[in-house]
Amino acid sequence: MNYILLTMSLPKRKTYLLLGSNIGKSEKNLEKAKKYIEKSIGKIIRSSSVYTSQAWGKKDQPDFLNQVLIVNNHLTPSETIQTILSIEEKMGRVRKQKNEPRIIDIDILFYDKEIINTANLTVPHPLIQERNFVLRPLNELSPKFIHPILKKSVHTLLNSCKDPLAVEKK
Repeated sequence: MNYILLTMSLPKRKTYLLLGSNIGKSEKNLEKAKKYIEKSIGKIIRSSSVYTSQAWGKKDQPDFLNQVLIVNNHLTPSETIQTILSIEEKMGRVRKQKNEPRIIDIDILFYDKEIINTANLTVPHPLIQERNFVLRPLNELSPKFIHPILKKSVHTLLNSCKDPLAVEKK
């Protein structure tokens, strides 16, 4: 007797991720992270340009390279953050203190239009509106995307951002 196995797959969620690196060969680190993301989270459907930005929070460190990705994500939010932490660890990231230099940093900016607030994950990322290094590449990809909590477009958030740090397209 032949059986047909039917599996339910989760609907794909458009997930916005921010990549950042300021240790080692940062451009190669971003590329490597993108390969891991495609392999374990989902297909990257769009990528912003790479931007050079001054370090935010702890300023006595090298500039960062940052890039925003839009991923067709097949994981739940919890699975997504666990996978991201695993990717960062595989790439050599060691967490010692907040805002330290890092080989790779991957943040979930948006998970579709969902609002998530758990012990391990807050989405939308709570500091999007305060950071030009997030808003500039995000605006390149989705200027009309409406922040689900603030109810403002990415473009509006960028125009009202008070962050004085320089962010330049590489």
